[in-house]
Amino acid sequence: MRPPRFWAADGPAWPGVVLAPLGGLVAAVTARLVARGGWRASVPVLCVGNASVGGSGKTVVALDLAARLAASGRAPHVLLRGYGGAVRGVRPVAAEDPAALVGDEAKLLAAVAPTWVGADRAASARAAVAAGAGVLVLDDGLQNPGLVKNLSLLVVDGGAGFGNGRVLPAGPLREPVVAAAARCAAMVLIGEDRQREAARVAARVGLPVLRARLVVADALSWRGVRVLAFAGIGRPEKVFASLEEVGAVLVGREPFPDHHPYAAREIAALRARAAALGAVLATTAKDAARLGPAAEGVRVLRVALAWETPAAVEALLGGLFAGR
Repeated sequence: MRPPRFWAADGPAWPGVVLAPLGGLVAAVTARLVARGGWRASVPVLCVGNASVGGSGKTVVALDLAARLAASGRAPHVLLRGYGGAVRGVRPVAAEDPAALVGDEAKLLAAVAPTWVGADRAASARAAVAAGAGVLVLDDGLQNPGLVKNLSLLVVDGGAGFGNGRVLPAGPLREPVVAAAARCAAMVLIGEDRQREAARVAARVGLPVLRARLVVADALSWRGVRVLAFAGIGRPEKVFASLEEVGAVLVGREPFPDHHPYAAREIAALRARAAALGAVLATTAKDAARLGPAAEGVRVLRVALAWETPAAVEALLGGLFAGR
């Protein structure tokens, strides 16, 4: 589903006010859940989470950190729910697994490190440790109490901030931001803090801020290319803005809901429209993972994180293994 307009910081205020009591109930239930004790793994557990639903950039951060840990010989395994997939129980992700089975994010993460999908994080962790994991990386899971975390990071999209600041269903938050931040060792701020809320929250709880920005991997190759872009992610407008920033000529932009399962007729219609406009059809790596064979001929926009202070990131990761 697409997020309702009133969830945004500049949206109409009255629906959030009406739904605020329900948001208070969700916040109370979440607080009780996260207070529970979880299973403690024999290896360090790094959680890449956020306080809101969808679109913060957690998977990009998890990809970056898993790659850094793998490069240092730490044998990371990634755990995630596998949203959008049909898997029940715990399953290791194989290269041939379709996104319809394991989810689009799992397909991307499995290209960097061994990846496990399953709603039960403790069960996934046990399986990963038995398979030789030296460190566990949770893509999401900050509000999941099943596994004890050694280090948690709060990922914030600087463009969206925390929306209207209210908890579901009154707003986009899974829990109050301050409560989430208080359980984290650092905030990862992606892009400019346009709402200025991230800095306020970080200052309130004394949370260090690691700044980063998204960069297009093959930026020069997009310059002057006529593009019909489509994306089914949390904030499709980020994709369109990234293409314009690297000089692509956007002749069309088609937003879809997050994790949208594309039908063959939708892709056929997009191809026909791109051909009529004399444009290249382009999308994100997450969307391409859901397209499967239908991705042939669709150009993929690949992005990565550029950290403002990479040394601070490496120091944080190194701290996971202190005394081990």
